[in-house]
Amino acid sequence: MQEITPTEVNELDGVVILDVREPHELERARIDGALHIPLGELVARVDEVPRDATVYTLCHIGGRSAQAAAYLESLGIDTVNISGGIVEWHRQGMPLMLGSTE
Repeated sequence: MQEITPTEVNELDGVVILDVREPHELERARIDGALHIPLGELVARVDEVPRDATVYTLCHIGGRSAQAAAYLESLGIDTVNISGGIVEWHRQGMPLMLGSTE
């Protein structure tokens, strides 16, 4: 499975970030424009994942997003896991939206 750092993915244009965290986790921090499908719903909602672009998966620290990436790769979807998840994204100073999603 391929991995990329938050800084590297943030430098790319027009990326599709798939955030597989739970809704309550988004209330603390989220990436503007990311597609949100909790890991537990991914199989049922896989048709929402674009197949015409590389999909960059993200979770809290990288474990769930690695599972999502492996599943999407098994379907032939070009997928790259964002190493360290949202925690590393924040540590590297990448842009975040903080607080409630409302």
